[in-house]
Amino acid sequence: MNNATDARALLAAGTPLIDVRAPIEFTQGAMPAGINLPLMNDEERAAVGTCYKRQGPEAALALGHKLVSGERRQQRLDAWRAACAAHPQGYICCARGGQRSHIVQAWLREAGVDYPLVIGGYKALRQAAIQSTFDEVQKPLVLIGGCTGSGKTQLVKQRADGVDLEGLARHRGSSFGRTLSPQLSQASFENALAAELLQKSASRWVLEDESRMIGANHLPECLRERMSQSSIAVIEDPFELRLTRLQDEYFVQMHQAFHAALGEEAGFAAYAEYLHHGLYAIRKRLGLQRFAELDAALTQALTVQQSSGTTEAHFAWLVPLLNEYYDPMYRYQLEKKAAKIVFRGSWQDVESWL
Repeated sequence: MNNATDARALLAAGTPLIDVRAPIEFTQGAMPAGINLPLMNDEERAAVGTCYKRQGPEAALALGHKLVSGERRQQRLDAWRAACAAHPQGYICCARGGQRSHIVQAWLREAGVDYPLVIGGYKALRQAAIQSTFDEVQKPLVLIGGCTGSGKTQLVKQRADGVDLEGLARHRGSSFGRTLSPQLSQASFENALAAELLQKSASRWVLEDESRMIGANHLPECLRERMSQSSIAVIEDPFELRLTRLQDEYFVQMHQAFHAALGEEAGFAAYAEYLHHGLYAIRKRLGLQRFAELDAALTQALTVQQSSGTTEAHFAWLVPLLNEYYDPMYRYQLEKKAAKIVFRGSWQDVESWL
């Protein structure tokens, strides 16, 4: 089988990658289709690295073979063979397409499995991702704006030319934005964005009007710059409809997600902590007196929800939070972009306009 040299084509195809780098490297930056099955774990890699600095490449290579031998080597080989069988169209990937991927490829060949590798490894894939994002965001962009609860993300997600930045970042972009999935590293987020753009291959992009940061991830500078120049369509739905959406998303769905992940008792405790933490994060902006009042209302609403299953009691703190904090803040931000607003209307109006 031929080794791959076209990193952009691999990203565009969503090609599975058996990534044989150490777990710490994979965590720092990986491709969305990457499967981490390391040749060496973090401790083994550190030992080989130290040996390389002190005694040179030959001694380091010998130590690596010693550390990954016998039953340990067989276990890893079995895992690679299973991954090759599960992903026959995939490729082996290491940091630069060097020694580690060639060793794994050779061991697989000895075991009767002929499997290709990525020339240039993760570094080549990463460079392709950065360049691809730059190229793709030169296409026309349309931003979707609107106050919290306007259904912006829902609109973007259902479109073939929509890119859900919050979904890629695993964060909804507010103090209540975290999800049950931890956020990726910055590099992995950028790689996921590049893969999404390449795989959708649209003639324009529809994005939510995001700030520079989505949780701990920041938008690539090339995208931020293009977004700052782009037209905005603003969803203006009735307050009651926005409340209904927020009730479902934050009080029904999030509770269900925590319950499914952690069980009834631990799930409710984690859900309650999530809501309290979100409010606590903006306490200084609310003012400590107002924060204390809303936090007390939140505590009461959680008591009602836990005993009855109903979520309407949350409106006692959510309505003032929207009226006093989120809506004024967003409207102020939108006023500064007034010249770029090209359409205003209901969710259905904006959908039709697009």
